[in-house]
Amino acid sequence: MDGNSRFIASAQDGPHADLETLVRRHLAQPFRKPLLDYNRAACDRALAAHAAWKPDSPLILDAGCGVGWSTLRLAAEFPDHFVIGVDQSSDRLERGKPLPLPANALLLRADLVDFWRLLVERGVRLTRHYNLYPNPWPKIGHLARRWHGHAVFPVWRELGGIVECRSNWRIYIEEMALALGWLGACAVAAEPYVTDDPLTPFEKKYLASGHELWRCRADLG
Repeated sequence: MDGNSRFIASAQDGPHADLETLVRRHLAQPFRKPLLDYNRAACDRALAAHAAWKPDSPLILDAGCGVGWSTLRLAAEFPDHFVIGVDQSSDRLERGKPLPLPANALLLRADLVDFWRLLVERGVRLTRHYNLYPNPWPKIGHLARRWHGHAVFPVWRELGGIVECRSNWRIYIEEMALALGWLGACAVAAEPYVTDDPLTPFEKKYLASGHELWRCRADLG
């Protein structure tokens, strides 16, 4: 893959000044956006596939899985887990398909804003929760579009599990670490991440382009 990815440009030089106020407001106010039927159907399909494989197996969510490379890799790394890869783009999910999906993995299209809440509604708890290279929305006015600034963010606490987020923008991970800390009432570190075995196409492209990679991890129980 060519190393031609542009570096992120932003007027921010550190975590957003309004981040804590925004996160704490979302923590105090439930998110009541109506749930769409196609997302309900996607959640039903995911839970039915899990039940048909091994209903008591631990669950991993690969949120924003793109073309599904990471979902396949996680299914291989955790063969006793069921891995659900979710992306809102049917084009990305269908690109280069069909992938030889193992029995413990499923790719499906859904809006994560609904899908996360539907899992909580159905009493689902995650063992691991991956958020790999989300859109960083780097403009100062974009804070509420970043996952840690979105009104849906508090439901991550209800899903539990080990949360891992990676990005090629240091500030995104610093903000995510702070937000996860407020969510779980514990300190979370942002750290440089180095690998010679990329988990996603974006990770591979960013490495080839000379970008620094960053990650944070938190155990939400």
